[in-house]
Amino acid sequence: MGVQFLSPQGMMQPVPYHHVAVASGSRHVHVAGQISRDGAGRPVATGDLRGQVAQALRSTGHGLGGAGASFADVVRLTFYVTNWSPERIGDFMAGVEDVAGELGLPQPLPPSSLIGVDHLFEPDVLVEVEATAIVD
Repeated sequence: MGVQFLSPQGMMQPVPYHHVAVASGSRHVHVAGQISRDGAGRPVATGDLRGQVAQALRSTGHGLGGAGASFADVVRLTFYVTNWSPERIGDFMAGVEDVAGELGLPQPLPPSSLIGVDHLFEPDVLVEVEATAIVD
């Protein structure tokens, strides 16, 4: 299996992710939206976007691992963040950077979207992460 990342000339630069992923493989792995909860369902990093991004990515990593995949196989990440404003990008990116080495997150990230939403399913949830991976 292989994932090739591209940011073709003419597309906006610099960005902290690649614009395009080309993957070969036979199994698609879709990890449902992961939030800042531990394995017992207890909230982690309440009120802290940075901490919640890190924990949601850790949970995403557990989901990928359970399916025999890793972040190296991810072709798409989608982040939903409550009450988004551009001033929050520092905390958001710090959360990503806090776990990048631990989780083997490629830098720049795979193609990613950050979508601002009014709220998520519980009031303490600040971020939700979805992942799509392709593996053999």
